[in-house]
Amino acid sequence: MSLDAVGLEVMGHAFASIAEEMGLVLIHSAVSPNIRERRDCSAALFDAAGAMIAQAAHIPVHLGALHESVAAVRVLAPAPGDVFILNDPYAGGSHLPDITLVGAVEVDGAVGGYGVVRAHHSDVGGMQAGSMPAGARELFAEGVVVPPLRLTPEVERFLLANVRTPEARRADLAAQRAAVERGADGLRALAARHGWAALCDAARDLQEYAERRAREALARLEATGLTATDWLEGDGVDDRDLAIHVRVDIRDGAFHADFTGTAPAARGNVNCPLAVARSAVLFVVRTLLPEDVPTNGGVTRVVRVTAPEGCLVHARFPSAVAAGNVETSQRIADTVFLALANGGLSVPAQGQGTMNNVTFGGIGVRGSGLEAGWTYYETIGGGQGASPGAHGPSGVHVGMSNTRNTPIEVLEMEYPLRIRSYGVRQGSGGELSLGTAAPRPLRRGRWRRGRPGSHPRQRRPASAEGEHAARARRRGARRDTGRWRVGTT
Repeated sequence: MSLDAVGLEVMGHAFASIAEEMGLVLIHSAVSPNIRERRDCSAALFDAAGAMIAQAAHIPVHLGALHESVAAVRVLAPAPGDVFILNDPYAGGSHLPDITLVGAVEVDGAVGGYGVVRAHHSDVGGMQAGSMPAGARELFAEGVVVPPLRLTPEVERFLLANVRTPEARRADLAAQRAAVERGADGLRALAARHGWAALCDAARDLQEYAERRAREALARLEATGLTATDWLEGDGVDDRDLAIHVRVDIRDGAFHADFTGTAPAARGNVNCPLAVARSAVLFVVRTLLPEDVPTNGGVTRVVRVTAPEGCLVHARFPSAVAAGNVETSQRIADTVFLALANGGLSVPAQGQGTMNNVTFGGIGVRGSGLEAGWTYYETIGGGQGASPGAHGPSGVHVGMSNTRNTPIEVLEMEYPLRIRSYGVRQGSGGELSLGTAAPRPLRRGRWRRGRPGSHPRQRRPASAEGEHAARARRRGARRDTGRWRVGTT
């Protein structure tokens, strides 16, 4: 390695600051509360080979899969300066509302790297407002599918013709494009300061450093044959439990999660592509590493995820996947944590195990400015499981989510709604004081899981003339695993 410890720290922060600035440009330029207020978006910087250099501290379920988006774009031989758009879960995406822009950064006339931003758009068409229909049985019911394409005015016009809120989507896409351009400017500015060759060497050194640190940390946790099974309770179509089974092997400084034994893909939309399963496993691995290990492509080299093709966590096209990104990803993370706990490793207890998705929308009242339609999407905070040394926090986004809530004032200004009450349900985390995620049997501990938050929320139209359809998704109540229990929201 050519960088010493100080150089690694300096260059690591320099690359990360570019990704953070990309995220800030997106957040402050977007018009939809979903991105501007909730910050349901992510940004990262990749090298020319498609390996992550740095990421902003955004959404785990986004960030762990962005390299798949870059890989899908690189196959199309992007030219310097090209910007691609995609949301296809089977071609680099996660679920359809998450629209990703990948910009090929031009440096000295060649592609020097990629700036990537992903943002959840509150509507991308489909059978219901919000593009998260609970009863969807195939991908096409969930919205318009965009494979990796160069973002041209024609492509944008086609996309906007298939959504319920085209003006908001147009503005948010412009914000994403501005964020990609800011990433390109930041990378070129860094190259002007240090030289392009030195910058490439620094990126490589950082990835090798992260890989080495990750392998060292995992080598201290050597364990094999750790297994666990947990369930999703229904898929929106069939009322039956769906098993998620995992075997974890940590050996030779590498982490392997195998999902053989997991239920086949469901008829409903709780399926997920393997990229989302990898994101969940990567999130768990990241919690096992020291805080100062940079999260980049070096960490992903030590993680291997396998699953039978066609199962719940490795679905085939055109299985519906809207809830797989937001519900199944959480259960995957919880199940992997459970396997580690069964092996005696010190990990947090399970939290609420859901993102508490709420989506609805409709046609606004005459003269409201919402006549063309409106859509509202949010994930409601809940309780996190206790850690080995502290109570779990209440009313927070946990696991694969890392968003904020929509402030009441903003919600009432943007939508034809009024909020009657908003608060934490006291005691909903259960009366039992829960300890660390230790092996069975259940035992009392010092620490308490957090209480689900942001409930009860009661909503009503601002006017009797307003028309809206509401659908709330809640899959938090789960089977008792015998180790801890999760309260309702």
